[in-house]
Amino acid sequence: MIILSIVLLIVGFILLIKGADVFVDGASSVAENFKVSKMLIGLTIIAFGTSAPELAVSISALASGNTDMVLGNVMGSCILNILLILGVAALIHPIKIKDSTIRKELPLCMLISALLAVLFLDVWLGGGETNQITRADAIVILLFFSVFLYYLITLAKHNKKNEEKNEPKFSLSKSFVLVFLGLVGIVVGSELVVNSASDIASAIGMSERIIAMTVIAFGTSLPELVTTVVAARKGEQDLAVGNIIGSNIFNICVVLGVPVAIFGTITPVGFQMIDVFMLVASAVLLFVFSVITKKINRIEGVMMLILFTAYYGFMLLN
Repeated sequence: MIILSIVLLIVGFILLIKGADVFVDGASSVAENFKVSKMLIGLTIIAFGTSAPELAVSISALASGNTDMVLGNVMGSCILNILLILGVAALIHPIKIKDSTIRKELPLCMLISALLAVLFLDVWLGGGETNQITRADAIVILLFFSVFLYYLITLAKHNKKNEEKNEPKFSLSKSFVLVFLGLVGIVVGSELVVNSASDIASAIGMSERIIAMTVIAFGTSLPELVTTVVAARKGEQDLAVGNIIGSNIFNICVVLGVPVAIFGTITPVGFQMIDVFMLVASAVLLFVFSVITKKINRIEGVMMLILFTAYYGFMLLN
């Protein structure tokens, strides 16, 4: 059984890597065909597409009553997206951050991360008996997501006035086919990786919280990881940054907000203050690095990876 899981794990990784390669090429060509910025494509098509595994896992977990897995999937994915994925991508190629991203998208990402922390910390901030995410909290989160959607609409209108002149690599129809095929490879590959890795983790006795924050969060973040790394390697830096920011906003607002709005209040019991702190701190760290140097350079990438290793090392030890 373990051998089969390992084989499926390898197959999943292959599908992920190849799928991401095709997906980035297709998404980049879509942007060129529609004469819109690649940041907008990163914030929408790529971000929402690569977050599909997180949404599927959260709905499935909440439907079966695994509330720790729902929040662990979201928090773990957001932390991984910034500290691990951007850290690795920056090591491959320093990532430039545009002024408009520093002024708009990054503050919005910080705000939504802080919103989740405030809504969840009922014991510390509101004197409640337990920390919960209620249906009312989920509605508030979804309202913030509607603000993000409005921003995307205004961004698209602005791009129409400032058309980019790049010649499309593929026709529009072929671009959409590549996006679809790449996304299928990413989703199927991540499903294989998550399921096989979960089987291996369960076999060696890991707890639900640890599985959610490590195996599931890493597995469902693999689309973001391979897509961001491939985009960075190809010099598509707007796609890489837009993917991470859009994915984190989508994870908190939709991957958490939609299932809780549908199924009702969740009361995760296995989470500590450090988990919530790291969620907000990672978003703040990305913003600070971007403001200071206008990019994520290799030294900052190493710092992100050190913080990621320290946090996960602490979590596993405890």
